Amino acid sequence: MVGVVWFGLAVTAALTLLYGIDPDRELIQVNQNLSGVTEVPICEVWTKESQIALSFDVGRSDGNIEELLPVLQKNGAKATFFISGQWAEQHSETVKEICEAGYELGSCGQSYTNMRLLSGEECREEILKAHDLVEQLTGYEMTVFRPPFGEYDNHVIDSARKCGYCTVQGNVDSLDWKDYGVDAVIQTVLEHPELDRGSILLFHSGAVYTAEAVDEIIAELQDRGYDLVSVSQLLASAAVSE
Repeated sequence: MVGVVWFGLAVTAALTLLYGIDPDRELIQVNQNLSGVTEVPICEVWTKESQIALSFDVGRSDGNIEELLPVLQKNGAKATFFISGQWAEQHSETVKEICEAGYELGSCGQSYTNMRLLSGEECREEILKAHDLVEQLTGYEMTVFRPPFGEYDNHVIDSARKCGYCTVQGNVDSLDWKDYGVDAVIQTVLEHPELDRGSILLFHSGAVYTAEAVDEIIAELQDRGYDLVSVSQLLASAAVSE
């Protein structure tokens, strides 16, 4: 036993010196990886229903929500908007508008920061602060979480779970943030090899061509027989299908 303890201390010291690892947090992740237990966000689900979820990362940009909402409403499509607490503070009326229009709000934490660099307690503080702020602002309780910058590990996902959140990414990235044009966004989504029932599509509200591209994408997907829903609706359908 003493040998094991000394070995653990030696590993801790070596990792700290080499990589600046915080022994109080990062070694937990190392142990998890060594044990083969690696958690990942939900990127798509299996469902009997012909449903696809639309999601928009709002993050820190001012976005073009005023362009997106009419497109969604015109096409009768639902969607999830992932916002940060700071963005909600700065755009409180827009947050209320999204909620009142019947669209889902998802969390990116309070300050849209890379949560892999935070301790578990700090992650939970980020998530709960944003949760409380949005609930006070709109009365809505968010339940889905998307890690900022797509950065996650076991402790980030576990922290979100402890706050009552399901961690979600997506399996079809529109790459709209590259601003290559409307046709490029449409082609990226509609010709994506993983596009199918149960897919979660990822868009960014601040991208130049998103609203125009989404209009055509929704129309085409509906022609293919898909119902465009929020992330939580898709997850609920998957649970029922099981």
